[in-house]
Amino acid sequence: MILLLGTPVAKAIKDECKLKIIDFQVKYNRLPQLAVILVGDNPSSQSYVKGKRKACDYVGIKHKDIFLKEDTSEKKLLTIIEELNLDDKVDGILVQLPLPPQISETKVNDAIIPEKDVDGFNPVNVGSLLLGRKSLSPCTPKGILKMLDYYGITTEGKNVCIVGRSNLVGKPMASMLIQKDRNATVTICHTHTRNLIEFTTKADILIIAVGKPSMFKKEMLKQNAVVIDVGITMVNDSSSIKGYAWKGDVDFEDVKEKCSAITPVPKGIGPMTIAVLMENTLDAALNREESK
Repeated sequence: MILLLGTPVAKAIKDECKLKIIDFQVKYNRLPQLAVILVGDNPSSQSYVKGKRKACDYVGIKHKDIFLKEDTSEKKLLTIIEELNLDDKVDGILVQLPLPPQISETKVNDAIIPEKDVDGFNPVNVGSLLLGRKSLSPCTPKGILKMLDYYGITTEGKNVCIVGRSNLVGKPMASMLIQKDRNATVTICHTHTRNLIEFTTKADILIIAVGKPSMFKKEMLKQNAVVIDVGITMVNDSSSIKGYAWKGDVDFEDVKEKCSAITPVPKGIGPMTIAVLMENTLDAALNREESK
């Protein structure tokens, strides 16, 4: 069984970005800049923002962090986004999810212009992705493909089952896998799928992104399947010094002997998402400079 660690893959991506940013600075006399907006004080979101800031510092991307109170109005957030859209020094804009209930995630995604949409959630980028055109792609699905490539796992002609149909992972993941450079046969399962096990046990590659800790057991996968666990949930753990632990959607201990390769949680897909965000920010900066 191969343990698909994201840490070495993420480092390789960030190291490549670091070198390219040196060239970018020489050529354009500036550094790429990422603006991150956090609404509220969600501990997980704060941790993610801290991780992104650390990655920016490592590769050489300038970061502009904007912290807003939990009761910030939708109008105020949209005004800030518009200001960032018009700021020529800002190359990428990211609004940390989840958002408080008074703010529409859809309106926020629509408000960020496609050229600076480093999360790949603007409808223009989503449409380009589906059509196989060049675009800024969602970080987690893109990171999964880069991980598979790094470990020499091909999707060509493979049966891939995606469990979860979110706009963040499931839908864009399927769009990427059916393109001609991947040539996978894709099945998407969700909460209304009947006989889930019937689909998962036929898959050569399983991508699980549902947010239900340890729900996926060994009887739900094919022998020697590749398992990509995207879920991460904090659960109480009395055996841990911290009193909690991070769990994926897959019961790692239960399935590890049956699969041929599997991502751990943590240190699996998580590092990939942040590394690809760095790559997307650099790409956004290059695209903006080249279009001038």
